[in-house]
Amino acid sequence: MADPSGDDAHRREPGAPDSTASPAASDGPGGRAVAVAIVTALLLGALGPAIALLSGGVVLGVNTVTGGLPLAASLALTLVLGQYVAFGGLALAYLAWRGLDRAGIVAYLGVRRPSLKEIGLIVGSWALILVTIMAVSLVIQALGTETASNQSAELAMQNPAIIPLLIAASFLVIGPSEEILYRGVVQGRLRETLSPAPAILVASAIFAAVHVMALTGGLSGRLTTIAILFLPSIVFGAVYEYTENLVVPALLHGLHNAVIFTILYVTIAYGNRIQEMAEGGTALLAI
Repeated sequence: MADPSGDDAHRREPGAPDSTASPAASDGPGGRAVAVAIVTALLLGALGPAIALLSGGVVLGVNTVTGGLPLAASLALTLVLGQYVAFGGLALAYLAWRGLDRAGIVAYLGVRRPSLKEIGLIVGSWALILVTIMAVSLVIQALGTETASNQSAELAMQNPAIIPLLIAASFLVIGPSEEILYRGVVQGRLRETLSPAPAILVASAIFAAVHVMALTGGLSGRLTTIAILFLPSIVFGAVYEYTENLVVPALLHGLHNAVIFTILYVTIAYGNRIQEMAEGGTALLAI
């Protein structure tokens, strides 16, 4: 078992819980600590989307009471409740439950302004994601395998006027909210008892799997798309492990989504010649 306070664990800045204060310290020796970490990660990973799903009911209720909000207002409310509250709020509540104050949370997550080197890493990592997904997509097309579509991308294609809002939200809402939960808390919790590779893989699998609720299409198509989403998720996790700076994967995640939304916008604005690219892009959106 890796000691949460030792060199084999994910390093935390002063202010994070020490080995005598964190729940991991009382999990017990050996496999029990690992099992508790994995179960905790699974529960947190599933609870975020569950809260987001419930928030959708709140938005529906508000629309019913008001007679229907404008689409942009409805989308903004959905983003606030389904992202800031469901993912960011859950992550912060969990860390507060563990006894961390504001400074402790910042230190635990590793939140700081990215350096020029880290900015370069974001760009390089995004290029790696792009090349990898393109290669996998070519294989999938050659095999004739079905993929699923993302509900947000479908909404954007039907209402292109909201795409600029979604591009901004990728950086300001979606990337930060999802990364604070799935990298900062889920991967961070796993990293207290697991070495880097398994912690990244388990967190990435959880992150990709929970997107099943945001996909439309047949089961085989959803499974294929989840497998595709697993690839950028691994890169997000690896970048977080390397930099220990949550801002880096949050920006990388936002960049990835924003580029997909931009492709959709250009496709809609400039005609049907690249319509097939847009339809393929809906399967690659990792939000």
